[in-house]
Order: sequence, then C-alpha cells, then structure tokens
Amino acid sequence: MKYGKVTKEIIEQLVNILGEKNVFSDEEKMESYSHDETPIEQYQSMPEVVITPTSAQQISEVMKLANRYLIPVTPRGAGSGLSGGAIPLFGGILLSVEKMNKVIEIDYENMMIVVEPGLVTNEINGLVAEKGLFFAGYPMSLETCYVGGNIAENAGGGKAVKYGVTGQYIVGMEIVSPIGEIIELGGKIIKDVTGYDLKRLIVGSEGTLGIVTKAIIKLSPLPKFRTNLLVLFEDVDSAISTVPKIMSEGGIVPTSIEFMDKLSVHTACNYLNEHLPYQKAGSMLLLEVDGTKQSQVDEDAEVIGELCLENGAIEVYVADNYTTQERVWSVRRNIAEAFKVYSPHQSLEDIVVPISSITKLMPMIEKIAAKYDIKMPSYGHAGDGNLHTTLVKNPDSTMEEWYDIEEKALLELYEAVKVLGGKISGEHGIGAKRKKYMDDLVGPGEMAMMRTIKKALDPNNIMNPGKIFDLK
Repeated sequence: MKYGKVTKEIIEQLVNILGEKNVFSDEEKMESYSHDETPIEQYQSMPEVVITPTSAQQISEVMKLANRYLIPVTPRGAGSGLSGGAIPLFGGILLSVEKMNKVIEIDYENMMIVVEPGLVTNEINGLVAEKGLFFAGYPMSLETCYVGGNIAENAGGGKAVKYGVTGQYIVGMEIVSPIGEIIELGGKIIKDVTGYDLKRLIVGSEGTLGIVTKAIIKLSPLPKFRTNLLVLFEDVDSAISTVPKIMSEGGIVPTSIEFMDKLSVHTACNYLNEHLPYQKAGSMLLLEVDGTKQSQVDEDAEVIGELCLENGAIEVYVADNYTTQERVWSVRRNIAEAFKVYSPHQSLEDIVVPISSITKLMPMIEKIAAKYDIKMPSYGHAGDGNLHTTLVKNPDSTMEEWYDIEEKALLELYEAVKVLGGKISGEHGIGAKRKKYMDDLVGPGEMAMMRTIKKALDPNNIMNPGKIFDLK
C-alpha cells in the first residue's frame, strides 16, 4: 500500500492538536524511537515525526487526521519489546504514550486500579503493596515496561504458571480505534459475556487494532512469604518429567517453574563465578512457592524438594531469605548477559510447546545448532512450556554469514516447534521480527480470520502496519 508522507502542513496540524511541546521531527531526537530491543542493524526504521499525546481525545484527532492523509501510525510504550512491534517500518507518525502515565484511580473496595498506558508497570505494585495487594499478571521486565505495552503483547513472565499473564487481569479498557473512535470495553466487573469479549481481542494485538488509553486492572492479595528452590538434574528428561508430578502428586501449583538447559546453566554459572556444583548438571529447575503462611510455604517447599530427589535430582538448594533468593535467581537472570560475552549477536526467541514436548524439542535444537555451528541455549518457563531458545552467533562467522544462518536456523526451529504442536511466540509477540514466518506456520483459516478482523477495524491499514502479518 502507498502511504502519504508527513508534510510540513501535517506537522502544523499535529501541533494544533497536541501543542508544540508534544510534536518533534528532529532526527537526532527521534533516533531513540526508531528501534526497540531487537538488533538495531536489522530492524531500525526512522519515523517522520514523533508525537507524545496526553489524552484519548488528542489521539482520536490524530487518528482521524492520519486516515484523511493515509499516514501510518505506530504506537509505542517503553520500547522494551523484543519483536520489533514498536518500530515505525513505514515512517509516518510514531505515537509514544510516555506522557500518559497517570494513576487515575485506586479502588480498594473492588480491588481495582485504573491507569494510563504510559505508567511503568512496577509502580502499580509499589502503590498498592501497603494495602496487601499486587498486580499478579506482571512480566519479568516490570521495572522498565509500560502497562500499555504489556497489554499490547499480553506479556507474561516467570509467575505465569500460578498467576497467569497480563490479559487475565485486564477487566476493562478505553481505546482509540484505528479510525479515531473512543471506545469503552469491559469495566470493573469480573464476569462479562455481554457480546464478544472485545477487550481480549485488543490484548495481544500488538497495537494493530487500536491504542489503549486507559486500563482497569484487577488486583490480587499479596503473598506474605516465599521460598525458592534451585534444583540440579543430570538431564533434561528428569527435570521436565518432574514438573507435572509437582502439581499432580504434590498437589502444589508453584509460583514459578523456570528451566535452564546445560549450556545455559554452565555459561551463566561460569559468568557469575558461581560456586554451586553445577558441573554435573545437565539442566536446572528454579522453583518458587509463595503464600500467606510461612508454615505452608515451608511445607510446600519440602514436598517439592522430596519429589525432585525421588525423580532424579542431584541436589536441591533452598533459598528462604532475600540474599539466597537473589543468588539463585541471578543464575536465571544473567543467562543472556553471559552469552553476550561470547558473542553480542543473538536472536532471542520465544517459542512455546506443550510442557512434555520440551524433552523432544531439546535434541532437535541440538541438531540445528550443530548443523549451523552456533550455540542455542534454551531457558525459560517450564511451567507453561515457554522457552527462550536463543541463537548465538559464532564469533568466527561474518555478519553476512550470520544473517543467512539465522534465517535458516530460525525456520528449522519454528518447524520443529510446529511439529510438536507449539507456536512461535508465547509472550514477546510477532511484530516485525517473526512476521515472515506466519503464513507458513499458522493455518490458512486462522490467518484469513485475522486478516478479516484487521481489514474491518482498520480499513486503511494505517494502525501499526507491517506487524504480525501483511494484508493480501
């Protein structure tokens, strides 16, 4: 599709809508809005103008203007995404929600908080903790990401096995549609089958079906106690086969069940100069249990530890205070940093398979890595089958060779995931990074339905175009 250009006259109209402080087109100032956390050299694209609206009404007027002149609009949160979802591929207007960062209301009686999309997610928990509440669906990058971005990606994280992901806590929202309508969806209600669940359609749509301008978030009771267990296993099969037994035989749903393969474990521990006897470990599980009573948390941890040992664990380390908890979690958190020492060029993936299929997937990943002479560590959320398998460039390869290897290895990885009944993204989204694989890996009926929805809601295809799939 041929889009209109942002002319001097259009910038003047944007200034009339938003005010001079909220519109800029200086290239140096716009540079930081041209990329997210995907590799800049592969995915960077400059906007023609950046705007920072402060209200839904302003965004509504901008979208009406954009439709008149066929100007693409790319919504942006904190820019911490890993799929290229906030990159303005066609230039146009980059719409940052950074100034829409207010807490509109904290409703303790209904255990809800109403916020604007530019609020840093972590601020919610800081505000409501004193009342014994928290936002249970937050992702692992909560210190930097915005609420709006979390909704756009339906972000998840390490606690999803017990608490679920972002979308399960978004009970209502205000959006501006691609044609500029301001629409209220849901409300301060837990149950609602009044027609289609449109808020669930917006959650995870990656900013392609509208811009969230207000979110109503359900809060949960804050657990008072937690304990972590770092469990070493000789192989992947022993670790993964233990996961369902913890829930079925132990009757416990842990807060987190993180998985790390041998390559991840050894590289991270070596990077951290960790003195745990990790040399014998073929994989690790990092588990967390929480609750309102210390005695119950201790009992759950003991049951899990015993089950792990009965199922082949080499060692179980219990971390029941802040210092030891930070120590065991640092192994998981530093995997990506550890591999950057080996090679800064990586492709961080977000595959998801049925939990039991992880054991079948790992040998397939090893074959792909050997075929292309790259490292492919796998780590992530064993409790829901979501793995961050990462392609790490061989330092001896040229960049031209790496780009060719990356594309071929990714396709083989995605095909392996498809064979096992999985999907190519569990929480990071498709964006621009994985878009070209969608038609081959998603059923034609499902793709046709998605395209029909997009065309119906965004007839001019100006709302974050070039993401998830192309219109045909």
